[in-house]
Amino acid sequence: MEALDYLAEERRKAEFDVEEMKIAWAGSRQAYEISDRVSRLVASDPVFRKDNRTMLSRKDLFKDTLKKAAHAWKRIIELRLSEEEASKLRFFVDQPVFTDLHWGMFIPAIKGSGTEEQKAKWLPLAYKMQIIGCYAQTELGHGSNVQGLETTATFDPHTDEFVIHSPTLTSSKWWPGGLGKVSTHAVVYARLITDGQDNGVHGFIVQLRSLDDHLPLPGITVGDIGMKFGSGAYNSMDNGVLRFDHVRIPRDQMLMGVSQVTREGKFLQSDVPRQLVYGTMVYVRQKIVADASCALSRAVCTATRYSAVRRQFGSHNGGPETQVIDYKTQQNRLFPLLASAYAFRFVGEWLKWLYTDVTQRLQANDFSTLPEVHACTAGLKSITTSATADAIEECRKLCGGHGYLSSSGLPELFAVYIPACTYEGDNVVLLLQVGRFLMKTVSQLGSGKKPVGTIAYMGRAEHLLQCRSEVQRAEDWLKPQVIVEAFEARAARMAVACSKNINKFPKQEDGFAELSADLAEAAVAHCQLIVVSKFIEKLQQDIPGKGVKRQLEILCSVYALSLLHKHLGDFVASGCITPEQGALANEQLRLLYSQVRPNAIALVDAFNYTDHYLGSILGRYDGNVYPKLYEEAWKDPLNETVVPDGYHEYIRPILKQHIRVARL
Repeated sequence: MEALDYLAEERRKAEFDVEEMKIAWAGSRQAYEISDRVSRLVASDPVFRKDNRTMLSRKDLFKDTLKKAAHAWKRIIELRLSEEEASKLRFFVDQPVFTDLHWGMFIPAIKGSGTEEQKAKWLPLAYKMQIIGCYAQTELGHGSNVQGLETTATFDPHTDEFVIHSPTLTSSKWWPGGLGKVSTHAVVYARLITDGQDNGVHGFIVQLRSLDDHLPLPGITVGDIGMKFGSGAYNSMDNGVLRFDHVRIPRDQMLMGVSQVTREGKFLQSDVPRQLVYGTMVYVRQKIVADASCALSRAVCTATRYSAVRRQFGSHNGGPETQVIDYKTQQNRLFPLLASAYAFRFVGEWLKWLYTDVTQRLQANDFSTLPEVHACTAGLKSITTSATADAIEECRKLCGGHGYLSSSGLPELFAVYIPACTYEGDNVVLLLQVGRFLMKTVSQLGSGKKPVGTIAYMGRAEHLLQCRSEVQRAEDWLKPQVIVEAFEARAARMAVACSKNINKFPKQEDGFAELSADLAEAAVAHCQLIVVSKFIEKLQQDIPGKGVKRQLEILCSVYALSLLHKHLGDFVASGCITPEQGALANEQLRLLYSQVRPNAIALVDAFNYTDHYLGSILGRYDGNVYPKLYEEAWKDPLNETVVPDGYHEYIRPILKQHIRVARL
């Protein structure tokens, strides 16, 4: 039986309507239709080919990236694509590029922190790409500690200008994407100095390069920071270094939507909370969570399809060997990752709604939910990106030796994804921020202030600290309320225990420092509860399509119970469940894997990825893996000649014993 038949047969096993699942994955029929149309448009365009990307030199890769970016913009204009369609086109081109930062950070920074006059001046130029911008915050010496940034913006009242300066080597801007070779402008974050007073970090729009010849403007030193991890991958992005030598900009180029500096040089602090300055960061983090499901689903799609194609051992009387996907060890590693892809997709959908909700509240001067939204997006960014990075590597290992081939797509996917664990907030630092938020919530429990939103369960802390799971049989773990209460009790108990231990220290900050690992673990428990809860809430909606809701219920249970199994120590040690109930959860998990198995290929088909976007021979839709692997091998530049370059200089002398040995 050919590999092609393996997947055709697998697809016939599906117990649900795959087309309806595609719509559930996309979020709506309209979103599915846009995604489907645009992905096929990109896949059919030869300019967007990427199968040779990992073999290109850095210079050739970068030029190829510029070509694709220009062609994408041309197609967006020619086809008059909507904002959503244009965003999807850039997404499916699947190559890190300067436009990611222009649309994803530069424009949102101006929209979020600029005045109406500033938006009217700068946004039309940015929307038409008459200027190209980046987001210059991170420095050589400071990343996560934004308040430690060293770049200065000193107001000169005599000329009505700010003087932007890099006073130390470590104040050099370092890492901003698009900065190295392309961006004409940047939102630069610097310490605002007025009349000798340091007023903290604020954003400034600074022109970096001439709009005529692209040369850096006087006082500006700018370039690329060099090669990064992997072949291809993120090396298509011109991450840059930037230094200022007393560069002057007009006063009205400080983003003054939150704080202002008057003509006389007086600093005016708005009543708006300081967290609003990082509104762009909250926006970007919710997008990162959504992107985690995309990267994870790509890896899972490849690993699942290849696991069905690959056969190893188990042949009886000359019959076919066993499909790798039928081994329980493979299912135990793979199916929780499949469930996680769906879980992250749905929590990403919810985060998009949450960001919209908080934006509307801010416009109405309602800042009450901002701390929770900040903590929520920070924590979910952390746990989803960490889990996704680990999962991509696990999928590579699930594909055996062939997963290590560049043509599997997994090495490049891993290399291009793992920066997400660091950029826009180091994942451990973000968990500590969530941990502090939890400690503040616990400290206010007796004050009458009612916790709201994702932290509302803490309002029932008294019950959650005493309750015991009523699970008696394995199938009891399929009840949503049983799952939610176990995760709530674990999160509440870990947070309260952490708070009690911190309060034992004479100085609270000493407690935070000493128990930071415990804080991070409590934050993980809280954030995993959010993901589980939002998956369950998704299932309470009307989900059309034969068998679709049932499959999502199975995946939700797999996600929750695999987390419970992985963190069983937390659940048992905190007294939420007994070891026996933990064993029942594991028993139920094994039964669920058997229900996922016949639907596995159809569940990854529902991601609706073209072979172009997936970029993996192992994950091909038709399953025709082995002939294509063989064919791909001969495309390698090493195979352009039968006898390798260097044979006569180095190999032949060894074989013929003609090596000249120096006499010492």
